[in-house]
Amino acid sequence: MNTMKVLTLHLLIILTHSLVCLSVTVSSSKPTVEVHEHTDAVLACEFRTEKDQNPRIEWKKKGKGVTFVYFNHKFTGPYASRAKMEGATLTIHSVTQKDSGEYRCEVTASEDHVNLGEAIVSLHVLVPPHVPSCEVPSSVFVGSVLELLCRDKLSVPPATYRWYKDNKALTATADTLYSADTNKGTLKFKSVSKIDAGMYRCESSNSVGAPKSCVAQQLTVIEYPLNMTILIAGAAGCLALFLLCCICVCVCRRRGCCKKDKKTKSSKSYIPPPPPPIRNIKHYKQAHSFMI
Repeated sequence: MNTMKVLTLHLLIILTHSLVCLSVTVSSSKPTVEVHEHTDAVLACEFRTEKDQNPRIEWKKKGKGVTFVYFNHKFTGPYASRAKMEGATLTIHSVTQKDSGEYRCEVTASEDHVNLGEAIVSLHVLVPPHVPSCEVPSSVFVGSVLELLCRDKLSVPPATYRWYKDNKALTATADTLYSADTNKGTLKFKSVSKIDAGMYRCESSNSVGAPKSCVAQQLTVIEYPLNMTILIAGAAGCLALFLLCCICVCVCRRRGCCKKDKKTKSSKSYIPPPPPPIRNIKHYKQAHSFMI
């Protein structure tokens, strides 16, 4: 029984070895590549064939679609002037963020039993921090809600942020009247006070390069002037008086106080009718005089 098991195991090993020898094998010694921007990226690809001494080698990039990088013994598109091949290993010169993605090395050996093999290589182009854009208002009123914004959209991996006031780093704690989000780059004040005035700047950083900072900007905190307070109070009083009058009118109409007396007739001044027209009276002359 044991002898049969051993023979069966040997047969499986021989069969597996024969199938492997009859197929093309493709692999990569470095499946994940991380390089800095504007440097060279080497995408390793090694292959072995059993019979075919001149296999076809292709490189493809996977993005929104699949595009050819190396096809029919030549480079295509933007890779034509900045890439080279050594065996099946691809080298791309002066990479940018657009070159990041997943690449596939395909080797076709038509004379082998299994004639197609492939290896996947992921390329990550690292970008150091850029000068962030900072949004700091020039002035705010005391007691206002305030949010300062900081953005660096170009750095890879994504940058983290730190705010400075008068060149001193701000660290939010349970006792501070502000909160800071190091990932979003926001600095929030629930209620601004006079002590919050100063020069503010933001710094972005990641693991690739040196931190970068925006130009410091002055934040001025203004108290509400007395005339403004009086104006606001007067406007609020007028509004309250207007609303009170509207309520009184509505209540009066509902109770019928404002209805007109239908029986009361409007008095009109009497105008006498015009006199009748005067008729024409004929005058007669006396033709004869009589004496008595």
